[in-house]
Amino acid sequence: MAGADAAASFEPFRPRLIRIAYRMLGSVADAEDVAQDAFLRWQAADREAVGEPEAFLRRTVIRLCLDVLKSARRRREIYVGPWLPEPVVEDEADEIEDVTLPLLLALERLSPLERAAFLLHDVFGASFAEIAGTIGRDEAACRQLASRARAHVRAGRPRFPLSRERGLAMAAAFFQASRDGDMDRLRGLLAADVVIRADGGGRKPAVAEPIAGLEDVLRLHAGLARLFQAHPSRLLRYGRINGLPGFVTIEADDTLQTTALEIADGKVVGIYVVRNPDKLRHIPRGPAD
Repeated sequence: MAGADAAASFEPFRPRLIRIAYRMLGSVADAEDVAQDAFLRWQAADREAVGEPEAFLRRTVIRLCLDVLKSARRRREIYVGPWLPEPVVEDEADEIEDVTLPLLLALERLSPLERAAFLLHDVFGASFAEIAGTIGRDEAACRQLASRARAHVRAGRPRFPLSRERGLAMAAAFFQASRDGDMDRLRGLLAADVVIRADGGGRKPAVAEPIAGLEDVLRLHAGLARLFQAHPSRLLRYGRINGLPGFVTIEADDTLQTTALEIADGKVVGIYVVRNPDKLRHIPRGPAD
C-alpha cells in the first residue's frame, strides 16, 4: 500500500519533473531516468513530513541532474560532430514553456549551477529561497547565478514569437522546396546569415561542422535535393520540435530525421537537423494520429 500511495502522489508531478530534467540535460532518456530516480527517493522519504511535495521533488530532480551533468560534459567532449539536444515533438495539448531549441543550446554554455538557477527562477517560477536550498548556495549567490545566466541566454529567446500556423506553413514550404529542388523558392525562405547544424553523432551521415551563409546552405540543399529525388524520404508529420516549427521524415533505409526551423523577421535563420538514431528512439515512426 505504501508503494501505491507513493506512486499516486508522485504521478501528477512526473510530466513536469521530466520537463525540468530535460531542460537541464537535453536528453529525453536521461530526463526519464532522473524522474524515476526521484520517484524512488520519494518512495523512501517520510512523505508525511514533506510540507510541499512539488518543491521537494523539484529539488530532488535538480540535484540528480547536477550529478548527471558531470558525466554528460565528459561524454560531449568526445562527441562526433555538432551536438544538439534530443528533439521533442510537441502536440497542441502539451504544456509549452518559453524554452526553444536555441535557448537550450544557449543553456549548454552555462555552468550547471547557472543553468539550474536560471531554469528554476525564470522558467519554472521558483523563489530564490527554494533555489538556495536546492543547489546549496545562499540567496544572493543564486540571484547572481540567475543574472549571469540571463545575460548569456537573452539572445536565445525569440524577440517576436511566431504563431503556430505561420510557423508550420513555413515548415511545409521549406520541406516542399528542399525536396523538389526549387532553389529559388528556398532562397526566398532563407535569411542571408542562415546557419544549418546537423547532429549525426557519428552514427549517420551529417555535416561535420555548422554551415553558415545563404549561398553555402543553398549549395548544400541543391545536392540534397538530387539525393532526395533518387532516394525519396517520406514525411511523417509537421509539428513543433523543441518549440520550433519543423517536420519528421524517414528515409528508405529507415533513417529517421527531425528538422527544426528557427525563424526571425519572416526568414529561416537556423536549421537544426537530428539524425543520430540514439536521440530518436522516442520518436514514433508512423504518422501522427
